Amino acid sequence: MADVSHPRGDLAGHPDASEMQARYERVLGGRDVVLVDGPVFLVGLYCAASPWIVHYSLAQPSLATHNLIVGIAIGLLAVGFTVTPARMYGLSGAMCAIGVWMIIAPWIVGRGADAGVIWNNIVIGALTFLLGALCVMAASKRRTT
Repeated sequence: MADVSHPRGDLAGHPDASEMQARYERVLGGRDVVLVDGPVFLVGLYCAASPWIVHYSLAQPSLATHNLIVGIAIGLLAVGFTVTPARMYGLSGAMCAIGVWMIIAPWIVGRGADAGVIWNNIVIGALTFLLGALCVMAASKRRTT
């Protein structure tokens, strides 16, 4: 009787490996950071809602408006990354800049912000910067390959 069992492991020797890889690339559209789009949107959503979540919308009205506008901008970037990734990942560097701006905004936009407000913006800014850096790395990797 012939041995019909297939060894488990690497698919490199599979006769259809190149066709499967090409199909995978077509389905994903060459995107390497599919899993970053959702977290970027969630960070934008939280940034927009954070003045009401952390309860500083009345104490810091200018910072509340600022976070609402910046959160909407981050959310729109996430939607753009999802809808037209080839065109939008060029704005990943802008997302890094937005992250840095969010970190320093309590001292520039706000007036006498307390520690909770400052830490809120630092966390939002750091997450935005890190997610933007991931997108920049993926976009640069995609251009070189």
